[in-house]
Amino acid sequence: MTRVAAALGVPQPTVSRWLAALSAEVGAPVVVKDGRGVRLTRAGQLLADAASSAMGAFEAGTRQVIEEVDPDSGRVVLGFLHMLGRSMIPELLRAFRFRHPRVRFGLIQASRADIIARLQSGEVDLAFFGPPPDEPELVWTPVQRQELRVVLPDTHRLAGRAKVRIAELANEEFVGLEHGFGLRQITDDMCAEAGFTPRMAFEGQESDTVRGLVAAGLGVAILPEVEVPSPGLAEISLSPQASRLVALVWPAHDQLTPAVRAFRDFASTQEA
Repeated sequence: MTRVAAALGVPQPTVSRWLAALSAEVGAPVVVKDGRGVRLTRAGQLLADAASSAMGAFEAGTRQVIEEVDPDSGRVVLGFLHMLGRSMIPELLRAFRFRHPRVRFGLIQASRADIIARLQSGEVDLAFFGPPPDEPELVWTPVQRQELRVVLPDTHRLAGRAKVRIAELANEEFVGLEHGFGLRQITDDMCAEAGFTPRMAFEGQESDTVRGLVAAGLGVAILPEVEVPSPGLAEISLSPQASRLVALVWPAHDQLTPAVRAFRDFASTQEA
């Protein structure tokens, strides 16, 4: 009791009153006299074990918080479109980790609509997608402009063309991404401007799957340009040229941890 009082910086009678109040609250003594000292009762031992577990969890949580707010060892939850995971995101993470090797990342690949919802809920810290959002609680900066092309089977009647107008695809069956993906919104809008609604024969969630379906002759698609076209496909520029803007997006309140802010500032200065 004397050592406890000294460690807490209070008089010994104060410790005795605390123990008496605790015993009254649980309905059983937590300590009993043992010679010139005291020892824990069964109830006291259970309480002490629970307190030790709680303090262990608290200390572990404190360490996690300290790491979270450390710009050199924090964690960033990053959301992005599936197709950006092929090269853009890995290259960006490699360059950033060269400077900040201890920063950890949680990666979430989803549709534009899903990523926006997760940004709004706080589940995602930063995100890459296009087109940019118009929600007032989100802000963004442009990071990459991607040319959009018509993707056709290499045996298609238009496969040898240098350019294709959207209106020329009015009677084609389309393969595309599901509603909620930004590229689906762009495709629907472009076709509407050309005076028709695309007939979607197949809908998926990944551009690689869409390309595979096109190669199998199941339709045509509008997709971002790739460095190396897949076998069996022709990828042709649109006339007039079309593109989509990929943005880096974050919550407008800007209450970001140092690690998240460091990655945001780094990513926004990279030329894609």
